[in-house]
Amino acid sequence: MSENFLVKLLEHNNWANLQILQVCSTLSDEQLDAQPRSVTKGNIRSTLIHLVASQRGYLSLLTQASDAAPQTLLEFAELQASVMASGEGLLALARDETSMPLMTKIPAKDGFVIVPWLMMLQVINHATEHREQIKSMLSDLGVTPPTIDGWSYGEFTNAYTER
Repeated sequence: MSENFLVKLLEHNNWANLQILQVCSTLSDEQLDAQPRSVTKGNIRSTLIHLVASQRGYLSLLTQASDAAPQTLLEFAELQASVMASGEGLLALARDETSMPLMTKIPAKDGFVIVPWLMMLQVINHATEHREQIKSMLSDLGVTPPTIDGWSYGEFTNAYTER
């Protein structure tokens, strides 16, 4: 049996999202809301909310579930539960362990259609970009950002070990 590479990529994505959320959960409101000096758009709080809400939205598009992406804005305290739920939903799709229909072409709000693999690529790239922005803002605040690259995840999962 071969490994499902998409599952592994999504597992890393979920782990990295949780790592960044855990570090940010220790920040004060002033730190979460500090205006960055870098070229990022928004502060740590708004970037985290955007990252998590987007992942929830991507899952909703992939499954065409009307209840997967409620229109209400997330509170900071809800981010971890939301990102875990949507991350597990994306993993279920990648593992094909769900009864939710996965459409061949997904209609987007802008008049385009998207194939599922491209949406999954966007899930991973979008989160990576925003995590890196948050790491930059953390460094600017004097907070050590988590090490969440692929090598670190490989060590965490024992996929990258010494001989």
